[in-house]
Amino acid sequence: MENPTTPSMDPQSSPSSQLSLPPTMSKPALSLQPTTPSRPFDPMIGLSYHPSPSRSIYSDRFIPTRTGSNFALFDISPPPSDGREDSSGAYATLLRTALFGLDPGSTPPGTPDKLNLPISPPSRNIFRYKTETRQSMHSLMPFGSDDQLPGFSHSPVKAPRKVSRSPYKVLDAPALQDDFYLNLVDWSSHNVLAVGLGNCVYLWNACSSKVTKLCDLGIDDSVCSVGWAQRGTHLAVGTSNGKLQIWDASRCKRVRTMDGHRLRVGALAWSSSLLSSGSRDKSILQRDIRAQDDFVTKLSGHKSEVCGLKWSYDNRELASGGNDNRLFVWNQHSTQPVLKYCEHTAAVKAIAWSPHLHGLLASGGGTADRCIRFWNTTTNSHLSCMDTGSQVCNLVWSKNVNELVSTHGYSQNQIIVWRYPAMSKLATLTGHTYRVLYLAISPDGQTIVTGAGDETLRFWNVFPSPKSQNTESEIGASFHGRTHIR
Repeated sequence: MENPTTPSMDPQSSPSSQLSLPPTMSKPALSLQPTTPSRPFDPMIGLSYHPSPSRSIYSDRFIPTRTGSNFALFDISPPPSDGREDSSGAYATLLRTALFGLDPGSTPPGTPDKLNLPISPPSRNIFRYKTETRQSMHSLMPFGSDDQLPGFSHSPVKAPRKVSRSPYKVLDAPALQDDFYLNLVDWSSHNVLAVGLGNCVYLWNACSSKVTKLCDLGIDDSVCSVGWAQRGTHLAVGTSNGKLQIWDASRCKRVRTMDGHRLRVGALAWSSSLLSSGSRDKSILQRDIRAQDDFVTKLSGHKSEVCGLKWSYDNRELASGGNDNRLFVWNQHSTQPVLKYCEHTAAVKAIAWSPHLHGLLASGGGTADRCIRFWNTTTNSHLSCMDTGSQVCNLVWSKNVNELVSTHGYSQNQIIVWRYPAMSKLATLTGHTYRVLYLAISPDGQTIVTGAGDETLRFWNVFPSPKSQNTESEIGASFHGRTHIR
């Protein structure tokens, strides 16, 4: 294709000669030389429009402020400031500092209220990439940390509480059985520890370290569970023959013997004057120790031995765990479980109700499960699951802080202190050489005692006091060393 040709113009002809002009205008009066207009021409306005000096002119272009731009990134020097943004610059600096913190090396500006808030350098880009993934709660406040506001005191972030990795006391406990389905240790509200050893029950006073032999069941029977009443000095003892004995520990006298189970009684739980007992015969019996009958209600639902029982703190719900891998929740008047949880894949012995949140229940599974699961019985929902890597034998919640302790068997035999709900480990305690099958907490909520098939009871200070997190537990703290419980 050929190139198009451009029409030629006579060089002798003037541009003005080609124009048709009115008779009143002469050709020399018209000049077409290029000139620079004093203002842009807008055909919608016309040449006769003259803007008022006091009126702002708006256009369709948006020119952003360059104050927060990072010119150094592209080796560009920032444009000189004409002083028009000085009025809003101080406010923008204070807002940027409050939201994103102070950069190293920056200096605080002087402000009328003398807050002396730090200022970020102009080169900082607000939307820059940050490698930090965690921020303290103070960084989420609208004006930064507390010490930047008048009338507020600085609240530094507390360091994680240190938990002693060694027990402060060890007791020898000969004949302490290595049986996952038994519950042989309990701590009373009067600071007395009850331990079932073989066919006998021994009491250890934590204040005086005095050991008392409470009972001897004889060679044909053995202790399978012990449980203190919530108040008073009554102790329930479950036996391998299916009987339940009530003892007054203050007088070392048996008050009553109750029948009803055909096989061993391995789990006990008190609710005021009501005592629940779980057995290898798969049943749970509700007993009112004020009534003449041995039991008032029989709960049926488990398909195997009942090995865990716990009443909620308001005494309205009873949680039971069994060797059938089931966790059931009962109310005060039901004979069938009102809630059934089947997520565990091994026996459920470890059960604990939260004293901090109504309806929050924790449960732990055996060797094939190894998980701690959390449930909301109010909404009938599964909240979370934590794989611990070991058989979960016991759980207990601190009443002083929102933390709990778990004890474990196969294969690590450890004791773990958890912070809830993050389920972060505060401490991992070791020392037992067998499964840590038994766990109880002191009445002040600071000390736990653990028992294992290695025939030892170990005392650990793991929780803070209600008033101070640095106060050492007074229970047995002055009795260091290793002694015998019998």
